Amino acid sequence: MKYLKILLLFVTLNTFAQQGGMWIPSLLEGMNEDEMTSLGSKLTAKDIYDVNNSSLKDAIGHFNGGCTSEVISPKGLILTNHHCGFSQIQSHSSLENDYLKNGFWAMNFEDELPNNGLFVEFIVSIHDVSKEVLLAINEDMTEKEKQSTIDKNSNAILKNWTKETWQDVKVKSFYKGNQYFLFVTERFEDIRLVGAPPTSIGKFGSDTDNWVFPRHTGDFSLFRIYADTNNRPAKYSENNQPYTPKHFLPISLDGVEEGDFTMIFGFPGRTNEYLPAVAIEHITKNYNPTNIAIREAALKVIDEKMKDDDEVRIKYASKQARIANAWKKWIGENLGIEKSNAVEKRRTFESTFTKALKEKGLEAKYGDILPEFNRLYKDFAPVNIKRRNFIEVFLVTNELMQMTLRTFQMEQAINNDSSVFEKARESLIRRFKGIHKNYNVDVDKGVFISVMPFYTDHVDDSIYNNTAFTNLDSALRLLQGTPEQVLKNINNDAAYKFAKPIIDEFYNTIDKEFQQKNEPIAALQTKYMTALMEALPNARYFPDANSTLRVTYGQVRGYSPKDAVYYNHVSYLDGVIEKYIPGDYEFDVPQKLRDLHASKDYGPYADTNGKVPVCFLGTNHTTGGNSGSPAIDAHGNLVGLNFDRVWEGTMSDMNYDPEICRNIMVDLRYVLFIIDKYAGAKHLIDEMKLVHPKK
Repeated sequence: MKYLKILLLFVTLNTFAQQGGMWIPSLLEGMNEDEMTSLGSKLTAKDIYDVNNSSLKDAIGHFNGGCTSEVISPKGLILTNHHCGFSQIQSHSSLENDYLKNGFWAMNFEDELPNNGLFVEFIVSIHDVSKEVLLAINEDMTEKEKQSTIDKNSNAILKNWTKETWQDVKVKSFYKGNQYFLFVTERFEDIRLVGAPPTSIGKFGSDTDNWVFPRHTGDFSLFRIYADTNNRPAKYSENNQPYTPKHFLPISLDGVEEGDFTMIFGFPGRTNEYLPAVAIEHITKNYNPTNIAIREAALKVIDEKMKDDDEVRIKYASKQARIANAWKKWIGENLGIEKSNAVEKRRTFESTFTKALKEKGLEAKYGDILPEFNRLYKDFAPVNIKRRNFIEVFLVTNELMQMTLRTFQMEQAINNDSSVFEKARESLIRRFKGIHKNYNVDVDKGVFISVMPFYTDHVDDSIYNNTAFTNLDSALRLLQGTPEQVLKNINNDAAYKFAKPIIDEFYNTIDKEFQQKNEPIAALQTKYMTALMEALPNARYFPDANSTLRVTYGQVRGYSPKDAVYYNHVSYLDGVIEKYIPGDYEFDVPQKLRDLHASKDYGPYADTNGKVPVCFLGTNHTTGGNSGSPAIDAHGNLVGLNFDRVWEGTMSDMNYDPEICRNIMVDLRYVLFIIDKYAGAKHLIDEMKLVHPKK
């Protein structure tokens, strides 16, 4: 493996077309800065990222490790998606105080609700440490030797890096292991719920509208960061004070127009933009379809039960949303890959790559890569699908099987080292309590009957009548006594007897085979990345998303998903009323919102046409993790809140196409309208800085 200097030096600029990309904010000077300017930006690279002065990056927080949030007031008020804060809203909800159904608004600091385990993490600085991490790496090493050396070097860097006591450091891999960056971070752990609209606003359209446009969803929630008396991160304490941020985002009341510059600043999760054609074909034709089928079967059961029972609705709201989100995403991903002819285009690119290898005398060095990919994936595909099906059945959809899996893990840990018994037992107790907090036996049994046939022909639902796992008290009694007694108890349980051989086969056969066959593919992907940049140095390369802070930029644009169909770039409150179905769990509309629309009581939040904008589209290259990311205008003001992509555009995780890839954002004027006119929480508006950059 050879060290590659700043890879952006190899990139050429095309100012005439939107190219996509998720860029490291510390490396925006030059090509990216010029391209942003060509798209309408008035921002400099220093406005976005500056270590020594306040900049936009200081307002962007990683929300609980899976979403993005942004600071929008000098008192630590943060904004993220409703679906990002969903589990916290759910945890505070009950039949007596149904915040999911009715919404929640803290009218003062004392009413704000703490959330155990919730955190927001900010990036202090970013440093290229590639040379140090890749020290002593050579091509004669095996992959395990390379990784061992990389881990050793990374740990040494982390140990010796100078930082404040309240800060942390982490090293992340980029460009498939060809480059490494160190991040200095600050994590705040006293995060309190401030406001959330009812799900009839925050999740309007639910599964039907998910991943499609036009959207009419007010997908937002409000939290507040608290810090100690020194304004530093601290655990929850009644003595903590609202955080004073280094930077917060002003909010534009002027909105957006078609062609306006937009920048999404956040923490995208995972992309794989440099996969070979054979991999994309495997994912869309074989891997995704089985996952889709399993989740579809589970959702059919859960959805029916949620419609019939409010208690089930509250308990399963977060689970249903989690399962449904990826299910529909995978369907759209497949559609987008097919519509854009991505596999064939990738093969055409690979022909260009192969030709370049010959022209530059690199055929002997890299000419085996693509044929080897074809060979490896043919062998890898069956076990990859089998492994994922297990995960879907035993971890994602069915909770009884998840409990047996976690129990199996405890048993293995005890058998390997009896001294860990107490720690392993306590961990399993916490898992059982977490699962049973929102558990319904009838729902889970229905899911079991529906999904288990996708993995095994042996389906015995009678285990639900003969297991202790489905009741928390009886499940905990299984874990009482000596290690020997606990192991005896669990191995006599009907559900565990059923699941144990299946789980054992997974760990001892399926997962081992997966790891064995995946390792050379991962190594080859690293080599392929190196080869691409050597053979085609003038091509455009951005690092795949890896949950680190990134900038992606584009413009406000409508799109055409199919022949003779065109969607404008913006949707309005009028569309919410048009979709209204009384009593429907997806399309019901609160009476007060209907009254506000009828009276046209919009305050200062209407567009120039007198309508309240709800959502708008952009060409920004986003993915999971960008949920809650701010949509920032040409001047650095907040104009929208990213929460989704169009259905076909979900393929952008593997193949960004500017013709059909669009991200969907809540217009901030709709957010303000709901806070002010609907919720009557004007005191929150008063915290914010509202601006008119277009006037």
